Amino acid sequence: MAQQMGNQPLIVLSDDSQRTSGKDAQSMNITAGQAVAESVRTTLGPKGMDKMLVDDTGNVVVTNDGVTILQEMDIEHPAANMIVEVAETQEDEVGDGTTTSVVIAGELLAKAEDLLDQDIHATILAQGYREAASKAKEVLEDIAIDVDADDTEVLEQIAGTAMTGKGAENAKDTLAALVVDALRAVADGDGIDTDNINVQTVVGGSVGESNLVEGVIVGKERVHENMPYFVEDANVALLDTPIEVKETEIDAEVNVTDPDQLQQFLDQEEQQLREMVDQLKAVGADVVFCQKGIDDMAQHYLAEEGILAVRRAKKSDIKALSRSTGARIVSNLDDITEDDLGFAGSVAEKEIGGDTKVFVEDVEEAKSVTLVLRGGTEHVVDEIERAIDDSLGVVRTTLEEGKVLPGGGAPETELALGLREYADSVGGREQLAVEAFADAIDVIPRTLAENAGLDPIDSLVDLRAQHADGSTTAGLDAYTGDVVDMEEDGVVEPLRVKTQAVESATEAAVMILRIDDVIAAGDLVGGKTGEDDDDGPAGGPGAGGMGGMGGGMGGMGGMGGAM
Repeated sequence: MAQQMGNQPLIVLSDDSQRTSGKDAQSMNITAGQAVAESVRTTLGPKGMDKMLVDDTGNVVVTNDGVTILQEMDIEHPAANMIVEVAETQEDEVGDGTTTSVVIAGELLAKAEDLLDQDIHATILAQGYREAASKAKEVLEDIAIDVDADDTEVLEQIAGTAMTGKGAENAKDTLAALVVDALRAVADGDGIDTDNINVQTVVGGSVGESNLVEGVIVGKERVHENMPYFVEDANVALLDTPIEVKETEIDAEVNVTDPDQLQQFLDQEEQQLREMVDQLKAVGADVVFCQKGIDDMAQHYLAEEGILAVRRAKKSDIKALSRSTGARIVSNLDDITEDDLGFAGSVAEKEIGGDTKVFVEDVEEAKSVTLVLRGGTEHVVDEIERAIDDSLGVVRTTLEEGKVLPGGGAPETELALGLREYADSVGGREQLAVEAFADAIDVIPRTLAENAGLDPIDSLVDLRAQHADGSTTAGLDAYTGDVVDMEEDGVVEPLRVKTQAVESATEAAVMILRIDDVIAAGDLVGGKTGEDDDDGPAGGPGAGGMGGMGGGMGGMGGMGGAM
């Protein structure tokens, strides 16, 4: 980049930097955003297809989950990454609707490009999109259906809707019931923290054999063979201090002149360990979970006393045990009292999927539970875990918010109608942006129809006709191709999934549209440094890194190709 000053050019940017301005920059960023949306579009809805992602070490992920696909794809283009952030925000906030949010963002950019070609300024577009998003929130809230937190049937339907189209679908009724039970168990005065639901996967068996353990499964074994396998009505002690003789803080040298002296040292150590075990026995502990180590000698004494002990338990497991058994975590054995112990009706070492684990069950008012998910292969189990993750998020959101929307493209069709009416009241060129927003929202029902092998135009016309007649819950049944009442069919999802998707998609699209200049430092372009100028165009080697997604993106591996 050089600016002419008199006869002397003034160099501002280094030679290696590349700059794209105006229409070119907008067009490049829009294309990048659209390509990201296109990559996940076929996964939308109950009939969506899956993606197989293979990383550079050969690990394979087969998934239908939008955010997982985008994270695994290793996208380098900065504008494309802004769209990936939309999916990540959606996942963090509500747990589901990641594909929806990305597809809407991509379509908003596509519609914007048409208007930019008609010389409508990006700032006007941005303003119109923001107004449309604000109106969209109102329209969605108007058609929301109130849900009672005690309505198990609706909560299970919501959980089931989030799983549809993923690997968990064939056992979704069983899994939906487990999700609702798990969330109800961990709910407390502070709300619902899904971290208190520990999800464990087991390869082997079928999805339908998944179950909920009201308690905690610790992925460890007893420390000593002579300890009991099973303890009934157990008093549980939780320690984050080792049952070992303390090492001296300073380096001390002791000269031993007599074997008896050495024996005295050893006896003293044993005595200390014996006292530690006696303290646990004295307060009535039957089971000990220790976050740190347990000395071999202490293990022997614990086994002698018939106490089941586990060492080096994970911090998260200790916290979960504390929540479920009511035990307090003790940092100093000398201070332990009977009040610090928790209670579990059953603590048992069992084998599950070839691994030995300790099950802590039959606890009163378990505030920490474990979902055991089963499946035929590792890939199946991983995909079920992702489906359950989405499901937990949406049911939690519903319990917190109490409002749901019908699925099957119903809210989007209603939204498009409402926005087209609203556009008439918006003055100036912003009106065109609001109409473009309404057209963009139609992409969801259209994609649902396409992915189900239906005619998208016929489906859209049917949907619009029913909504124009006042049927706000009319949506597309992807299995039959008919337009049916989604509320009656039990296809519902939380209001916040949709409002969040629309809001974050709009913000990302607006941000990308307002960029009119892309200045890339030389050594960041396509992983190419300024030194290897002779090796062909920037982004050449890196451009293939995105596999089949290069379509129209000017080589997503490196921005150089597109600049």
